[in-house]
Amino acid sequence: MDNVKKHRIYTMSFARVYPEYVAKAERKGRTKAEVDEIIGWLTGYSLEELNAHLEKQTDIETFLTTAPQLNPLRTLIKGVICGIRVENIEEPVMQNIRFLDKLIDELAKGKAMEKILRKP
Repeated sequence: MDNVKKHRIYTMSFARVYPEYVAKAERKGRTKAEVDEIIGWLTGYSLEELNAHLEKQTDIETFLTTAPQLNPLRTLIKGVICGIRVENIEEPVMQNIRFLDKLIDELAKGKAMEKILRKP
């Protein structure tokens, strides 16, 4: 077992960041339903499964590593979050965290859902 210290975001409850995603979207006139749709698109979680994880206070790492079906189109997500290009992040869990951050940013910036969800 390696002694590499995990980033503290990995152990943070997804229920702690979720309201921040919703608030960011709502400040820009978007909805909680759109945030939920984005999370479902990225992870494969149903709304019921998402709510169960929020209730259980599942940590972010577990939330992402046990996702039913990470969307293969997530590799089409490009851009910068916190000064780092998401497509260049090598650690898979961190990359998926940043993919979600990027999608929520796109929602808050007014992008159409079809574009956010990488529909052709």
